[in-house]
Amino acid sequence: MTGQETEAIPTLPALKGLGRLADVRPVIVIDSREQQPLTFTRLDAIRGTLTSGDYSFAGGEHVFAVERKALDDLTGCCTGERERFERELHRLRGFRFARLLIVATPEAIRRHEYTSNVSPKAVLHSLAAWEARFIPVVFAPTPADAAQQVETWAYWIAREIVEAANLLLRAQRQNAEETTP
Repeated sequence: MTGQETEAIPTLPALKGLGRLADVRPVIVIDSREQQPLTFTRLDAIRGTLTSGDYSFAGGEHVFAVERKALDDLTGCCTGERERFERELHRLRGFRFARLLIVATPEAIRRHEYTSNVSPKAVLHSLAAWEARFIPVVFAPTPADAAQQVETWAYWIAREIVEAANLLLRAQRQNAEETTP
């Protein structure tokens, strides 16, 4: 999906017993410390303080986290800020869904399109090690593509949560019907 394409995000499926959830879409939470936040076009967004990651969704802050890195910021995480950054990645392992989202391409790293002196090989090897130790790494070539990716992930994880709640409600209703004389 490119930054040019905009696909509508549908509402979440829900039983009437779950009230207004049938007409709800997730709301992206942008960490208040995020200096240059992504611009979301398909889902609403609010500012908030997240314990981990740069992006989550309202009500899912404990299960969904995306750590976003621009290329120059990423290279800082490969050198002087490495220990602090690895602690952050370690915390993200406890989330149901966590991703390290790099706003760049592997080719941009290989071409050394950043200001740091760290070698492209060191950056790519750091990413591979972090993915092996902590969480998946995903590349998005532009901020618009990164925003669409966060929106898509947030929608599908929220949908999974609502569907699990639907199953729970159905099972409770079925059990109540079976035990009522």
